[in-house]
Amino acid sequence: MTGKSVPDWDQRSDAVLANQIAAYDDLRRRCPVARSEYHNWSLFRHEDVMRALMDHETFSNVVSQRVSVPNGMDPPEHTQFRAIIDPFFSPEAMAAFEPVCRKIAAELVDRLPPRGEVEFVRLVAEDFATLVQCAFMGWPERVHEPLRRWTRHNSEATLSGDRERMARVAHEFDGGIRRLLQERRDAGSAAPDDATTRLMRAQVNGRPLEDAEIVSIIRNFTVGELATISASVGIIVEYLARRPELQDRLRGEPAILPAAIDEILRIHPPLIANRRITTRPVDIRGRHIDAGERLTLVWASANRDEAVFGDPDEFRIDRDPSLNLLYGAGIHVCPGAPLARLELKLMIEEILAATRTFSLVEGSDPVRDVYPSSGFRKLPLQVERPAT
Repeated sequence: MTGKSVPDWDQRSDAVLANQIAAYDDLRRRCPVARSEYHNWSLFRHEDVMRALMDHETFSNVVSQRVSVPNGMDPPEHTQFRAIIDPFFSPEAMAAFEPVCRKIAAELVDRLPPRGEVEFVRLVAEDFATLVQCAFMGWPERVHEPLRRWTRHNSEATLSGDRERMARVAHEFDGGIRRLLQERRDAGSAAPDDATTRLMRAQVNGRPLEDAEIVSIIRNFTVGELATISASVGIIVEYLARRPELQDRLRGEPAILPAAIDEILRIHPPLIANRRITTRPVDIRGRHIDAGERLTLVWASANRDEAVFGDPDEFRIDRDPSLNLLYGAGIHVCPGAPLARLELKLMIEEILAATRTFSLVEGSDPVRDVYPSSGFRKLPLQVERPAT
């Protein structure tokens, strides 16, 4: 069957958007290599996604018309830029940032009432993503509210599917970053020694980074971080809210929390998909894909593949962590994974420590986010904190 056959599915259809994970589970079982008019080809099986991740010569990351550093690059350029970026997420860097991150998490969790109902996403999750990212990059408090507004605009533009609107929102973000860069140049030696300034001092192949490259790195640090961390916190809290016994277990066994978080996010992935483009013709499960075709690697399906995980909804913390594609795999594995894991661990620790129990508000269902996002737009939570 060639790439010009009738589309197998439409990821923007009401049926898919109503429950993305259920739709992907169905496609993985009946049509694991599927064509659509929107994204050309989608891969749903863990084995096929891993094949694309590990064969970067056939499945290229150069899919964007814009400068995209480093995730829109292939070797050798990708390798050179990763050498600059990876130290920002080293164990030493994470240890230094941990007290700052914990303080932000604790202050936000302190917003929870002694007893009562809250809308958790807006009250805690979204602000956590924004405040931690600003702290990590060294951005001043005056950036917080514009970044919150920009995040909402970006989400609305993405949901609209309007490419011109999306381009305007991207240009707005880039303009804000360029202003921050100029402020540091104007400050000279008095510029703060933060992640943003250190990026401005970095070199690749013996030359300073161009502004477009710095902006792209910061965009990739920030845009994915804001959406993914907010979604992840909401997903984990929603999962635990339905399982008070697991809440109690994690309060009593904090050492298992990192594995539990990764497993919850395998079951309900915060990232739906990532893109590739073929550099040569390839056949996958009897489907012929020409060179130059776009592919979507559907994390939200691959991480639930029965061939690898058995019952995809079974919670197990003894799984082989190398099978979990939460942060990708291969040379393009997410460089910010150490920061994301730190943020999520600290936030969930603070929530568990600050509450006796929490549950979903009876009669108020969470509102799911839709493609290309995951998680929840709204999460009504009933909270009970320990008596003081």
